[in-house]
Amino acid sequence: MRIALAQIITGRDLAANLSLVEDYARRAKAGGADLVVFPEAAMRAFGNSLLDIAEPLDGPWATRLRAIAAEHDIAIIAGMFTPGTADDGAPGKVRNTLLVTGRGLDTSYDKIHLFDAFGFAESDTVEAGKDPVTFQLDGVTFGLATCYDVRFPALFTENADRGADVNIVCASWGSGPGKAEQWKLLARARALDSTTVVLACGQGDPASQGSAVKGTAPTGVGHSVAVSPFGDVLEELDGGPGLLFVDLDTAMVKEARTKLPVLANRHKF
Repeated sequence: MRIALAQIITGRDLAANLSLVEDYARRAKAGGADLVVFPEAAMRAFGNSLLDIAEPLDGPWATRLRAIAAEHDIAIIAGMFTPGTADDGAPGKVRNTLLVTGRGLDTSYDKIHLFDAFGFAESDTVEAGKDPVTFQLDGVTFGLATCYDVRFPALFTENADRGADVNIVCASWGSGPGKAEQWKLLARARALDSTTVVLACGQGDPASQGSAVKGTAPTGVGHSVAVSPFGDVLEELDGGPGLLFVDLDTAMVKEARTKLPVLANRHKF
């Protein structure tokens, strides 16, 4: 199976972001990909209002994403924002959602671990998800994670317990000293923890296009990366926009779990 990681830089305009998604989906398909992964906040970049654009999974943005997947005969994963469920009169929040669609797929994952760190409080506007999500494509099981989730090993091992050979991380990583290095280190660590292939797709770095990063909103650092179950970096992009192709071989997962049986050797306390 060939998978493409689409390291894009989204902005405020939903239609423009959808056009960017369609362009990269077309390019991914032309490159032979069966699945193209887009970052967190593909619908609208952080640092902009979210409540006013959040929509249900059958709303116009998601519907158009499904149409793009169907038109190009490719599976797509992309980050969007859906309405929260609070009904107690409290101020409304959104959910940070990954939509998986195309090639017979239709599922979604709501980000569990919210980014309340480095001066940013995602929980002010976002309601946390509760449940891990896995899905199958062409006989391969994938687990899902979003950005800050990558700092929490238990989600990745839970996905592996549910059969995941591959963990996909969609992110809009916050910039700052050492942050790109942390991103790559964490992707490698989670691959080792779970003996899965980790495919980590982030928003590109706006600074790579001459745009200044303002405030504390996490707007991306690039460096989308594919990591083997042994923690080796297989492929990596730099900070700018780009498309990374990964030829997936799940035999390396079986090999890793034979040679490095950390899942089997665990003690659960």
